[in-house]
Amino acid sequence: MVYKKKWSMAASVLLAGSLVLSACSGGNNAPSQSGSNGQAGEGAGEAPVELIWYTIGTPQKDLAMVNEEINKYTLDKINATVKMNMLDWGEYSQKMQVMTASGEAMDIMFTASWAFDYVQNARKGAFMPIDDLLQSHGQGILDVLDPAFLEGSKVDGVNYGVPANKELPAQEVWRFNKQLVDKYNLDISQVSTLESLEPLLKTIKENEPGAIPFAITKDFMPLAGYDYLIEKMPMAVKLDTEDYKVVNILETPEMKQELQTMRKYYQAGYIPTEVTTLDSMSDAHNAGTWLTDRAATQPFADNLWSASLGYPLISTPASEPVIYNWSVMGSMQAISANSKHPEKAMEFLNLLNTDPVLRNMVDSGIEDVHYKKLSDNVFENLPESKNYDMPTFSLGNVMLTYLNPEDPENKWEEFQKFNESGTPSPILGFNFDTSEVTTEIATLQNVKEEFWSAIMTGTVDPEEYSAKAIEKFKAAGLDRVMEEAQRQLDEWVAANQ
Repeated sequence: MVYKKKWSMAASVLLAGSLVLSACSGGNNAPSQSGSNGQAGEGAGEAPVELIWYTIGTPQKDLAMVNEEINKYTLDKINATVKMNMLDWGEYSQKMQVMTASGEAMDIMFTASWAFDYVQNARKGAFMPIDDLLQSHGQGILDVLDPAFLEGSKVDGVNYGVPANKELPAQEVWRFNKQLVDKYNLDISQVSTLESLEPLLKTIKENEPGAIPFAITKDFMPLAGYDYLIEKMPMAVKLDTEDYKVVNILETPEMKQELQTMRKYYQAGYIPTEVTTLDSMSDAHNAGTWLTDRAATQPFADNLWSASLGYPLISTPASEPVIYNWSVMGSMQAISANSKHPEKAMEFLNLLNTDPVLRNMVDSGIEDVHYKKLSDNVFENLPESKNYDMPTFSLGNVMLTYLNPEDPENKWEEFQKFNESGTPSPILGFNFDTSEVTTEIATLQNVKEEFWSAIMTGTVDPEEYSAKAIEKFKAAGLDRVMEEAQRQLDEWVAANQ
């Protein structure tokens, strides 16, 4: 049997040092919808429409073959075909910016918080507003999508993209190498906070000289219970806020405590001395020479991590599941502002998100060529699947995809429970418009590059270097940016109270 792992590029929202969670193929028995409202033959008698679709990922050898089969299906269902275009991970954002600016013909495009920036491009006018289109041609999407996805992906009160129906909240876990946990009879049930890791880290440091107790990278950042207005910038709002005050995270008691703990761990030798230069911990992960790190989770993540590394991993919560803007916007499909066929584009997106036949064809290819079905919702990849291995998370409703034989039968039910467990961030739906402070943001970015990693990983004395960083941040215009952010947030709170 060929078991194809489809790694989720929502890695952009995972903290460094974690392995990317798989958005493995799975499925359910959702009913097929034939058109925008489930009506077969809608638009009968009209000339077929060809939709141009750009999506992200390594271009696949069999894309044209699968595209042809997709078109046979969609032509019958919604009187439309689609021309699929894939742009590789590293070039997607830049090429889409150029093509959009030039007015190149396209109808549907992938966008996210981390690729072809959704909020920025919505504000630039690259995408078409879709609230009315969802009502007229996307009722199936509204039926299956948790309302928090659409609420959290509004830009200035308007929806410009259809989020993928996948894990909704973000939750961090402490992830452990079970081999070392068992060897030293470590009790991870007592681990929740950063401080509670200390006795376990100490045991490994004293008894496993070849192992890294705390396997973090330069991008690690302590959890302090805040939602950031700009990723890895010091401006944030407390998750349990009552006053919606924008604060400098480096001045908060929560972050100060976490940074002191990180400094203690670094000085104790629990953290690699070269941490500020480490992009990944893949060598330690592959060799099993580590005890713990932190990662974003989803249902059955331990199984996926264990299958990937070839030895067992276990985890325990490091935070509660919280719905952030960036977790909602991790994978979206937008309709181009230049589209000549916006209604038909929404019909296609509606079909993609409600029809398991189309969704799995786009995701996994052609039955009996790339995969074979073992039951109604379980499939097995065939050797030819190597020629068509799409990033599942990027293509719409993940919960329609077929299950692998190794997946538990209740996989998607557990995803639904996980989504329902998420608590919305107090600023879910608020997106800071930085257009009035672009010069200051650029200067702040330079200050961040100078100080951030060293402070967050415990490499330097946090009290001394946080003071230096705060001084430079203020000189670079942090107060001006925070004032603008607070003004916008106050207006948003007043409008959404």
